[in-house]
Amino acid sequence: MRRTADVVIVGGGVIGAACAHAAARAGLDVLVVERGGIAAGTTGAGEGNLLVSDKPPGPELDLALLSLAGWAELVEEQATDIELERKGGLVTAAEPGGLDALATLGAAQAEAGVDVEPVPAAALHDLEPALAGGLAGGALYPQDAQLQPMLATAALLAGARARGAELRCGTDLVGIDRGPRGDVRGAVLRTGTIATPAIVNAAGTWAPDVARLAGAGLPVAPRRGAILVTEPLAPLIRHKVYAADYVAAVGSDDGGLLVSPVIEGTRSGTVLIGSSRERVGFDGVVPVAVLRALAAAAVALFPVLGRVRAMRAYHGFRPYCPDHLPVIGEDPGVPGLWHASGHEGAGIGLAPGTAQLVVAGLTATPPPLDPSPFEPGRFAAVAA
Repeated sequence: MRRTADVVIVGGGVIGAACAHAAARAGLDVLVVERGGIAAGTTGAGEGNLLVSDKPPGPELDLALLSLAGWAELVEEQATDIELERKGGLVTAAEPGGLDALATLGAAQAEAGVDVEPVPAAALHDLEPALAGGLAGGALYPQDAQLQPMLATAALLAGARARGAELRCGTDLVGIDRGPRGDVRGAVLRTGTIATPAIVNAAGTWAPDVARLAGAGLPVAPRRGAILVTEPLAPLIRHKVYAADYVAAVGSDDGGLLVSPVIEGTRSGTVLIGSSRERVGFDGVVPVAVLRALAAAAVALFPVLGRVRAMRAYHGFRPYCPDHLPVIGEDPGVPGLWHASGHEGAGIGLAPGTAQLVVAGLTATPPPLDPSPFEPGRFAAVAA
């Protein structure tokens, strides 16, 4: 068994897989360790969203646009079916005031490179025939897309392994060896120590646990979300459709329950119904009231769903960061410890860009965009 690596990546979700893929492409000797299974955490509980529509101009939108190009490159490079559907997003406004706010946001996004088209009320049903009546209008985002999270994660890891990366599932990181100046010297696994100058903390909601092994701190916390899945249907919903207040829910600091309808079909015919957000720690028992709220919001937007059966529900824990930006970069107090977490519900959409930033740091090459808004140093006051 190997005893050295250029970089040890902790986490087998989409962020860790993207970092492994990018690092292996850059010629680094990569080891990925995952304590459970591939995409078994937040990634596997996601909808596979690749969204620009829900992001105002700024660092996160820039990272999303970069990542869209990265996903397209992966599909072209590997000829892999990750169920990437460039279906576009339709954001709806119930009232004129909401439509005005949506238009203001869209104009600012367009200046930042987003394709957005205003949709008057009379044209909504041309795009989505089953949509409820009486809406004030909306906005169409052709760049919004969807993929299958587990297939995408597996494709990234397959590409990394084809370039020599190693993957170990069922493997815990239990310690971090550090040198006299505090720099990373090794990753301590239950099976032994891997000598390495770099560890990438891509452990998602559990990233603070990895940071603490090196005496560092991260203000990442779980934010629970639930999704309803309908029985398979004939093609019904053409786009990813959500209400304009979803953007406010994503950016809210409220720890209580927030529900805003987000509805989309899948290739298999099922309809995914979200979204909910609440900070309840790692409580995995989703109250029936939350599922009822999701169903009611979905039926209000698509009345036909009132006659459809929900087949199942599932939930996940999004890695929430208090300033709503991911943490990407080298820890200011632990040289060689690189963080890639805190993406909340946008990790799948931001994975390729995140990986490019991490690998640019690991290889001391120019980054594809300004990394400073994401740097862990902005939380230097967080206690370990």
